[in-house]
Amino acid sequence: MPVSEMRVEIDGRMVKLSNLDKVLYPQTGTTKGEVLDYYARVAPAILRQLRDRAVTRVRWPHGTGQANFFEKNAPAGTPSWVRTVTVPTSGSRTADQREGTLTFPVADDLATLTWMANLAALELHVHQWRVDDSGEPVGADRIVIDLDPGAPAGLQECSQVALLVRDTLAGHGLTAIPVLSGSKGLHLYATLPAPAEPEVATGIAKAIADGLEVSHPRLVTATMTKARRAGKVFVDWSQNSGSKTTLAPWSLRGGDRPTAAAPVSWAEVEAGAEDPLGLEQMDFREVVRRLETFGDPFDQANDG
Repeated sequence: MPVSEMRVEIDGRMVKLSNLDKVLYPQTGTTKGEVLDYYARVAPAILRQLRDRAVTRVRWPHGTGQANFFEKNAPAGTPSWVRTVTVPTSGSRTADQREGTLTFPVADDLATLTWMANLAALELHVHQWRVDDSGEPVGADRIVIDLDPGAPAGLQECSQVALLVRDTLAGHGLTAIPVLSGSKGLHLYATLPAPAEPEVATGIAKAIADGLEVSHPRLVTATMTKARRAGKVFVDWSQNSGSKTTLAPWSLRGGDRPTAAAPVSWAEVEAGAEDPLGLEQMDFREVVRRLETFGDPFDQANDG
């Protein structure tokens, strides 16, 4: 067996690891082994975000310099111990006109997370709804708002809009947690007091986006049309739809360098709103350091 291939036991599950020395981020030389190490170190935090959620993976089997693909269904060869959930697919029909379904894996444990990472699933995307023990959807337990800047707007403008969204959510009794997207913008999460239908969560998010577009028309757009985004921040409310997903907090990004979706403090967002260099997307090593130093703000919010 090659040195780069091994089987490890994780919580009683045997997980095959392969090609650990394969470079998945060519510009930085970051290997699959380093990706696996990252996910193991952030596992306590990211599993809180993945647990009981269908996971869509974005895989780069030959590294981020090559083609990637989205994968929703659990692939052939999925270990029998990986939990899966079969859900209807909106707008999809089989050949005999029955409603289509997808069978997603659910990452409830470190073994499943490691199995996904070994398949070069760098990005892990989830819905805002969860499933119960029987696999039935139980509604959205949170709202997410994605702040996406249109050039020349950037992270500074996103920070300014994030503060507006924070205050608006607070007016509804909801506490927002800011997360750097690992790409260009920010994601804001707010836990709902009780699970809601995705359409309800979408309606709340859209009302916030529409209101900010009216009150701050030079800074905010709630319109998806890309031509309308130049110099503004698109407040994307649509990712609360039952069919949409968002990159999970702590997930890696499959870009030129290994950035990750990193929770940050509101003090950092406030600094970013004042200074174009006050807030920057984070390398995965910095994300691990921050988690080990400051803990998980999602966990702290739940404790509070």
